[in-house]
Amino acid sequence: MKQLLILLLGLLLSGGAYAHGGEDHGAPKASTPAGATSFSVAALSEQFEVLLRYEPLEGGKPADLRLFLSDYATNAPIKGAKLTLTNPEDANLKWAVTEKEPGIYLVEGQFPANKAYSFAANIVAGDKADLMLLEGIKVGEKLPVAAEVAHADGSLFSSWKTILALVGAFVLGIVLTALLMRRRRPEPAMQTSEQALTASRRTPFP
Repeated sequence: MKQLLILLLGLLLSGGAYAHGGEDHGAPKASTPAGATSFSVAALSEQFEVLLRYEPLEGGKPADLRLFLSDYATNAPIKGAKLTLTNPEDANLKWAVTEKEPGIYLVEGQFPANKAYSFAANIVAGDKADLMLLEGIKVGEKLPVAAEVAHADGSLFSSWKTILALVGAFVLGIVLTALLMRRRRPEPAMQTSEQALTASRRTPFP
């Protein structure tokens, strides 16, 4: 019976380990939460707060981004600012900036390749001016929703493996238990011819 318990325990542990195989628990999480519809990068200075928001971008295709500009001290949106955007990675890239609402600016242009870019934003608003760097604009990156769905599918497949391993271990345990009980069942004692003759002599005739 002890060997049976050890075997069942080994099957359960191996099934659980196999179901979790390939998972990297130390992998860093995505900066954009699952379910988000856009990416965003931000920068702060003593003058301004800048938030750049954009949907997934593709290299070689037109890009539309939203830039939100506000006052650092009051958080009030800044309207009528003059914005000049350049890219440290490629000085030849040109960007058009149009104010759509107070503090909200549309940035239009095109990234040539799928890689990370930065914006150097020269901001002039009234008597305030600053040069700010927006880093981590990842062209070609997909939103983390697809990655989450793929991971969920893998988890579902792994859970089926775990269930099959448990069912297999349970059935194997029943079979082994039945075999052990059958081996331990006492066999009926067979009477020898001498014992049978002695018993017949002791039995009185009617």
